[in-house]
Amino acid sequence: MRIGVDIDNVLSNFNEVLLNDYLNHDKSLRNNGIVNKDVYIRKMFDWSEEYEKEYYKNNIERLASFFEPIKDCSKYIKLLRKEGNKIYIISGRDNGEYSDPHNMTINWLKKYDIEYDELILTNAYNHQEKADICLKNNIDIMIDDSTNVCSKCTDNNVKSLLFNTEYNKKENRFERVNSWEEIYKYINNHEQEKINVILDTDTYNECDDQFALSYLIKNQNLFNIEAITIAPYSHKSRNVSVKEGQELSYHEVLKISKWLNFDTTNKVFKGSIDYICNGYNKDNDAINKIIEIALKNNKTYILAIGAITNVALAIKKEPKIIDRIEVIWLGGNELGYADNMEFNFRQDIEAVKMVFESKVNLTILPCKNVISKLRININTLKEKIGNKSELCNYLIDRFYNDGYHGIQEERVIWDTSVIAYMINKDWFKVKEIGCPIINDDSSYKLIDNKHKIKIVTDVNNDDIYNDLFRKLGEVNEVN
Repeated sequence: MRIGVDIDNVLSNFNEVLLNDYLNHDKSLRNNGIVNKDVYIRKMFDWSEEYEKEYYKNNIERLASFFEPIKDCSKYIKLLRKEGNKIYIISGRDNGEYSDPHNMTINWLKKYDIEYDELILTNAYNHQEKADICLKNNIDIMIDDSTNVCSKCTDNNVKSLLFNTEYNKKENRFERVNSWEEIYKYINNHEQEKINVILDTDTYNECDDQFALSYLIKNQNLFNIEAITIAPYSHKSRNVSVKEGQELSYHEVLKISKWLNFDTTNKVFKGSIDYICNGYNKDNDAINKIIEIALKNNKTYILAIGAITNVALAIKKEPKIIDRIEVIWLGGNELGYADNMEFNFRQDIEAVKMVFESKVNLTILPCKNVISKLRININTLKEKIGNKSELCNYLIDRFYNDGYHGIQEERVIWDTSVIAYMINKDWFKVKEIGCPIINDDSSYKLIDNKHKIKIVTDVNNDDIYNDLFRKLGEVNEVN
C-alpha cells in the first residue's frame, strides 16, 4: 500500500509548540491570554490580524527547531515499511515560510529516525496540490490533520484519514485516528481490493516451490488466491514421469495448505501430463480453471514457477484471456546469456514460444545471474525460521535434501522471487524490451519493434529474504 503522510501535527507536535510560543509572547504584550478558545491558535488572541501574520512569518522557522515527533510515529512507520508498504511524506512546507524547507525537513526526519520512501513538499495554502500529488503517485491513503486536504483527497477518490487535533474535532466527514498505533491497526485491517492470482507450480520438483506456496498463503491480505494449478515436471535420471511428478506436487500442495489452514476446496487443479514440445495438446482441469478465472475477473495474475505449459495451452484454447491476464514467469536466463537451457525453459520450449508470440502481458524473472543471486545457506535458515513451526522445520529439511538433487547446504530459493515481485516491485530492477525471438539454440534474439515485455535485471536479496523470514515465522498453522 502507498501511504501519504503529512508532517505537522501528524509526525510533529506543531500545534503544541505554536500554542506555547503564542502564550509566552502574549505575556510580553497585554497578557490578556486566550480570548477565544473555540478557534485555531492563530486567532485565539486579541492581536490584530496584521500583527499576528507578521509575528508568525518572522518566527515560524525558529519554532520549527523545537518540533518533536508524535509518539511512536517512527516505530510504526518502520513496521509499515517492513510489511511492504511505501511511505510518501507529503508536507505543505514549500509555502515561502522557510528559507530551505527541503533540507530542514530531511534533517528533522533523520534526527528522529523517521523512515520514508519519498519526500514531496507542496504549498500548504493550495489544498488541491496535495490531492494532485496523491493521484500522481497512486497513494492509497492520505493521513493529514487538515480538513481541507482530506476534503480535496476525498473529492478525488483518494482515501483520507483525519489525524485528530483539538482544532478539527467538529469535522465529522472523515474517519479519524488518534495515534500512530491506531493508524497501524487501521492500515493492517483496511480492506484493500485484493490481487487475483493463480499459482502455477511444479511443487514437488525442488524445495523452492514449497517456500513460494507458503509465502503466497502467508500474504492473503494482499492476494485473492483463485487457484493453484499443477505444472508438469519430470526427471528421467530419477525415473520420475510427468504424471508421477504431478501426483507428488498435488499432494504436496494439500500438505502445505493444511499446515497453513488454507482451504483447498475447489482450489487445486491437476494440469498437463506431458509437454507441448512432445505434441501434448489435451484439455485438463488446470487449463480449464485458468480460462474460467481469467474470463470471470477484470485482471488475474498468473504466477508461473515451473514449465509454462498450462498457461500456453490455456491461451491457445481461449485467446480472449490474453487481455485479462498478466503472466509473471520464472524462466530462462539473463539477457545476453549463451542459452536458456535452465529447467523451466528447456522442459517445454514450444510452450515458451507460444506464450511469447501471444502478446500476453508478460514479466520474466531470469534465473542465471539474476534470480540466482537469491542464494542462501542452511545455517541462515535455521537461525531465521528454525523451530518456528512444523512447516518451517519441514522447509528447512527440504532445503537440505529435496529428494532429487542431493544434500545441499546452500541453494537458491528461486520461486519465492515471483511472490516477492508481486508483494513489492521496488525490490527489483525491471527493464522493458521488445519480446525476444527464441533461436534454435534456445538463446534470445532481441528485436526492438516487437511487442513489449518486462524482464527483471536485478533483485534486492535482503529485502526479499527479510520479508520472507518474517512472514514464515508468524505462527498461524494448525496441527
